[in-house]
Amino acid sequence: MKRLSFVFLIGISCLFHQAEAQQIASPDGNLQMTFTLQEGTPVYNLVYKGKEVIKPSRLGLELKKEKTGSPADFDDFDVKQDVNEEELIERASLYNAFTVVSTKENSFDEVWQPVWGETKDIRNHYNELEVTLDQQNTQRQMVIRFRLFNDGLGFRYEFPQQANLTYFVIKEERTEFAMTGDHIAFWIPGDYDTQEYDYTTSRLSEIRGLMRSAITPNTSQTPFSQTGVQTSLMMKTDDGLYLNLHEAALVDYSCMHLELDDKRMVFQSHLTPDAVGNKGYMQAPCHSPWRTIIISDDARDILASNLTLNLNEPCKIEDTSWIKPVKYVGVWWEMITGKSSWAYTDEFPTVQLGKTDFTSAKPNGKHGANTENVKKYIDFAATHGFDAVLVEGWNIGWEDWFAKSKDYVFDFVTPYHDFRVAEIRDYAKSKGVKMMMHHETSSSVRNYERHMENAYQFMSDNGYNSVKSGYVGDMIPRGEYHYGQWLVNHYQYAVEKAADHKIMVNAHEAVRPTGLCRTYPNLIGNESARGTEYQAFGGNKPNHVTILPFTRLIGGPMDYTPGIFEMEISKINPDNHSHVNSTLANQLALYVTMYSPLQMAADLPENYDRFPDAFQFIKDVAIDWDESKYLEAEPGEYITVARKAKGTNNWFVGSVAGEKGYLSQINFDFLEPGKKYLATIYADGKDADYKTNPQSYTIRKMKVTHKSRLKQQLAPGGGYAISIIETDK
Repeated sequence: MKRLSFVFLIGISCLFHQAEAQQIASPDGNLQMTFTLQEGTPVYNLVYKGKEVIKPSRLGLELKKEKTGSPADFDDFDVKQDVNEEELIERASLYNAFTVVSTKENSFDEVWQPVWGETKDIRNHYNELEVTLDQQNTQRQMVIRFRLFNDGLGFRYEFPQQANLTYFVIKEERTEFAMTGDHIAFWIPGDYDTQEYDYTTSRLSEIRGLMRSAITPNTSQTPFSQTGVQTSLMMKTDDGLYLNLHEAALVDYSCMHLELDDKRMVFQSHLTPDAVGNKGYMQAPCHSPWRTIIISDDARDILASNLTLNLNEPCKIEDTSWIKPVKYVGVWWEMITGKSSWAYTDEFPTVQLGKTDFTSAKPNGKHGANTENVKKYIDFAATHGFDAVLVEGWNIGWEDWFAKSKDYVFDFVTPYHDFRVAEIRDYAKSKGVKMMMHHETSSSVRNYERHMENAYQFMSDNGYNSVKSGYVGDMIPRGEYHYGQWLVNHYQYAVEKAADHKIMVNAHEAVRPTGLCRTYPNLIGNESARGTEYQAFGGNKPNHVTILPFTRLIGGPMDYTPGIFEMEISKINPDNHSHVNSTLANQLALYVTMYSPLQMAADLPENYDRFPDAFQFIKDVAIDWDESKYLEAEPGEYITVARKAKGTNNWFVGSVAGEKGYLSQINFDFLEPGKKYLATIYADGKDADYKTNPQSYTIRKMKVTHKSRLKQQLAPGGGYAISIIETDK
């Protein structure tokens, strides 16, 4: 990864004996951040173009009360022991009684190139304030580092090596984000185990009253508060400012949620606990993840922001030549809809690996991962130019895999006997198609780590270079949560271990991304949100895809699995009466608006065969980009994006609308002047509607240049997609 960097040290360390305000501005001067101590408590506030966007907000952490010099928890001490309660309370505070020891200001400007991404070059330009704080009564120091970009602020806590702060346990982080009003928010319930919720749009003051209806059933869920919400949280103020709260570089720390004090309109960080209620185990020197605030008066700037990526460390993988964007099909949607099953037989109420004999079991006749069926998908991929085929349900154990709190649930190497590994491997290779592995852990993470080395080696031995991993259900170790520090460390371990085997990872149900794909670009995708599968589980809100790019995708790409052409699921499985709340043209547009280097054509091959002209766009659209232009955007309403395919002069445009539809009006000034292009426009038909007529679409061609304009109506839940190919004709 090439990097050009310029560092300017412009700060001077100073000694302070009283609270003095420190201020830095963004490189363009539009943002100003002020830091001060108020009665020993760190406080910051943020102003954008003269308007306060974050009111004075307190910073710090509360540690668990522990007796000095003893490894035991305070709660375990007999009350008769001589314990100085005041001293314990004092030592639990990393939020007050501070003085400023020194400050230092830096400016940094670099351009770096991602292995894959929305743009070829990313500028990382910020001004930095480093504040070193001293807690004299405990003789401890803490550093708060602020980085102010043109599009927002990142800050984190740092704990230098020191005698009086070595090993410590976090009870809660006390970071505040004080709002300036009762903003409109696009939110999902705070939950330690899932993000698979539809978004609710409401005032902040309405969250409490809407929380009960916002919490819909899931296989594993732990909501924690009537006003708790998850990041990335998108908001809009009454005077037209857009705010986004999230975190970056989540490593060896618990995932942060936000809890709203709806009387004061102040969010406070709320970390995911472990099985005994602790929020984090730290060993200095160490630091927290970055807390991020992205701000603009133009919604398009939120989508275009690279702040989250820029706050992550550069790539740690020396040779990245094996990391490639992937467009794939798979044996998946037929199981999601209920047409096929993951399990081979219905005879066994329980399975014990190594003991249960599958060779004599009666097949249920619905097992999707059989050799003949997989070969059909391989043929389809080869015919239409797809890179890979995903197969789920290939390995033994699916008969009792879920909701059993079962430790030894899969071994990740033993196939059902109707899935002939070597034959499929050789057949795919002969067709020039890669196979994509599937590792469902059933959230038995301890079991997965026991088998991980063998599982990755099995992949290498059989030509698999990518894996879709899953974490469905409640966690083992029991009592741990999907978003706690223990699991955050596991997900990181899995990605790093995969890199050792040159394997790309697409983790589902894992913690939401925080830009770590910059550091480990083999983390090529995540789910970590409500994806297309829910269209077969009753449906998603039609505006869901107009919100996700403002929320979930702020941290990294999503394996959303778009491309559904048959909206009536009963036509695939008569027992499933779900409806896909989208038009066909909307599904095409998602390949551009929902950025990901990992894109699936998720529907059944026979449904694509019914609409070959529309399917052509999925075949043509790129998955890696040199440039991205956000042309129109309003969260919950519409998004229009243009992207230039990597290494070419061809562009692709996608536009999606919510419940109301939208009249899109764009110009093509992103095209190179003097060049001529042929645009193929896939759009909603005049009578299209996501409920009543989702498969109505039109295709037309037109010549365009950088002076051309387009006015296009999007149906409710609709969209359009355009391929723009340079031509001399």
